[in-house]
Amino acid sequence: MVLKIINATEARVGTNILLEEKPCTIKKIDISKTGKHGHAKCRIEAVNILNGNKKVFVIPGHDRLEVPNVDKRKAQILSKGDVKASLMDLESFETIDVGCPDKEVFEQLEENGNCEYWDIEGTKLIKRKL
Repeated sequence: MVLKIINATEARVGTNILLEEKPCTIKKIDISKTGKHGHAKCRIEAVNILNGNKKVFVIPGHDRLEVPNVDKRKAQILSKGDVKASLMDLESFETIDVGCPDKEVFEQLEENGNCEYWDIEGTKLIKRKL
């Protein structure tokens, strides 16, 4: 479910957007105005939230970008496997298995500790240790 739709010129560094149905974070944006009757162009550098791939693209300033719904939650780590960790949500007390794309963060996690995980359009991933 898309949270809202914004114009490309309204996007700022750190804004989460959907590119080709994949959630990305804007790392750099350059907005240039062209000639007398031209339209503004936006050059956007974005990084995929799930796997860290970088994408650079240029779009007209009046094009619309979708902003995904990012739900940030806290959880307790019940157990830790090779790639995923078993978490208990601290609000709803449900148990879920969540992956962590960042190996450094995954190594810092310890059982019975707390972490923050994001639910991005139904995809869950661990972002940091608390």
